[in-house]
Amino acid sequence: MLIRRETPADVPAVRSVITAAFAKPDTPVPVEVTLLDELRTSDGWLPELSFVALDGKDEVVGHVVCTRGHVGAAPALGLGPLGVHPGHQRRGVGLALVHTVLGAADALGEPLVALLGSPAYYGRYGFRAGADYGVAAPDASWGEYFQVRVLTAHDPAVRGVFRYAEPFERV
Repeated sequence: MLIRRETPADVPAVRSVITAAFAKPDTPVPVEVTLLDELRTSDGWLPELSFVALDGKDEVVGHVVCTRGHVGAAPALGLGPLGVHPGHQRRGVGLALVHTVLGAADALGEPLVALLGSPAYYGRYGFRAGADYGVAAPDASWGEYFQVRVLTAHDPAVRGVFRYAEPFERV
């Protein structure tokens, strides 16, 4: 498996992977696909933080992205969507993608990454409840599922409500 930055040529394959990863019988196009399409054209899109996982045959089997978010006025990142094709799940693809995007974000001097997801899954990457860092979820009902991973440039004085890139509010 190889993890590398996404290229424009990867977009159709990434859409296919995200569609398969989030497929539901009654939803032909999962909301995560629409969200990803809209993020790509938003001010929050950071191409240097969009990664694909390739299998041994150069086929895209996974994708992760971080986009620009904010805690108050301070910059931060929102992770997601993260998706792995069902035929490649439980093989370490998601693990490799998250480690890669966190390492890249840290190398770029980003202070923290926030997400909405399973504490059992994301806890292994060092994510903790946002409240532990004084970072509140955009929706209080998210509770323990809103998590934050601080990076080297984190300033503990930055506190407040996290805001995702604008498409997260509409999609």
